[in-house]
Amino acid sequence: MAEGSRNEPAMDAKRFAALAAAYGGDLRRWPEAERRAGTTFAASEAGEAILRQAGTLDTLLDSYRVDVPGKALHASILQAAGRHLVQRQRQRFWWLGLGLAGIGLAGAVAGLALVTIVTPEVQPDHTVLDANVTAFGDAGPAAENGEESL
Repeated sequence: MAEGSRNEPAMDAKRFAALAAAYGGDLRRWPEAERRAGTTFAASEAGEAILRQAGTLDTLLDSYRVDVPGKALHASILQAAGRHLVQRQRQRFWWLGLGLAGIGLAGAVAGLALVTIVTPEVQPDHTVLDANVTAFGDAGPAAENGEESL
């Protein structure tokens, strides 16, 4: 490759065509780092042909116009957006309800586990329960005499 000014490599046709396809036929649109070498190559016959082709494409692209959307399209987009918002609100409501039900179920299971662990196991006793039996055990004969049992 031949070298340009300031030790910059000269541009080849392949690189020039790629830049013209990406940035168009107007060298002012090209990246600053590529302009000097591009300007030098543009003076060649191959460079002029590539820029003419890119300029034709630029003209076609610049002439393309999109019509303003009609009121019917605008209304249908707003209606679809409204339906989407309502659907999202319903989904949030159901997920919230499902989450609350899960929390309630977890609380019930935790409460059942706590009651099962804390409550003493009752052994079947074939004797008749008297008035001194409490949930904490037998108060014993001392409770009958008015004394405190420890």
